[in-house]
Amino acid sequence: MQIKVDLSVLGQTKWYEYAIRFLFGGIITGVAGLIAQRFGPGIGGLFLAFPAIFPASATLIEKHERQKKEKEGLQGTQRGREAASIDAAGSAMGSIGLSVFALLVWQFLPRHSTWIVLTAATAAWLSVSVLIWHIRKQA
Repeated sequence: MQIKVDLSVLGQTKWYEYAIRFLFGGIITGVAGLIAQRFGPGIGGLFLAFPAIFPASATLIEKHERQKKEKEGLQGTQRGREAASIDAAGSAMGSIGLSVFALLVWQFLPRHSTWIVLTAATAAWLSVSVLIWHIRKQA
């Protein structure tokens, strides 16, 4: 399966499916904030690493792919699972980049300007994630 960006699928998602994603992500973020307030930012940061959006995204991707195949009279379960697994692979690659982002912020933010560190860390996250995707694509 080829990894690609297809913006036409944005119209296939219902408004309440977006609401579920944002609600779930907001709840997880709020809980992480409460944990940080109670136990400190080190522990709270661990909970910010929870994949708040991914579980909702994976289930929606699986559902949409399955429905698309079933509309054509085909069994769509396998296709839905494959699409969700590709999304998971992308999430894993992005997570490695996110680890680089977190490491840079952790090491440089205490001594340098917030905006410079966040900009550099974001560029590093993007670079590492794309590099990993490119390496995997070549394999």
